[in-house]
Amino acid sequence: MTHVLIVDDSPIIRKVARHVLQTLGFETVEANDGQAGLDACSQTMPDAVLVDSNMPGMDGYEFLRRLRAMPDGRQPKVVFCTTEHDVGHIARAMRAGADDFMMKPFDRDMIAAKFMEDTGG
Repeated sequence: MTHVLIVDDSPIIRKVARHVLQTLGFETVEANDGQAGLDACSQTMPDAVLVDSNMPGMDGYEFLRRLRAMPDGRQPKVVFCTTEHDVGHIARAMRAGADDFMMKPFDRDMIAAKFMEDTGG
């Protein structure tokens, strides 16, 4: 089973993403901010990460830079999740190390399209 880390400061977003990913057959772990996400990655590197762009403390961009610098940190597929509809934000995420992006609000079909193709789910 594919292991997906959900990094978002919103408990509601984490709950929705967890529910959808689990119904698609993924195993999930949650982190409520970027540092907690990095801590989870240092314990067990996930196969994929869904990360929010805007979080207090460490935002999604800094999380991506630090994840990609970790041993095996290039391994997970990272989907950057944002409410910003600006191409500049998406380009910044891709430069920081995101593999793909998804706009909020998202639904089951969007998550399935992003995670089912390359993660083996």
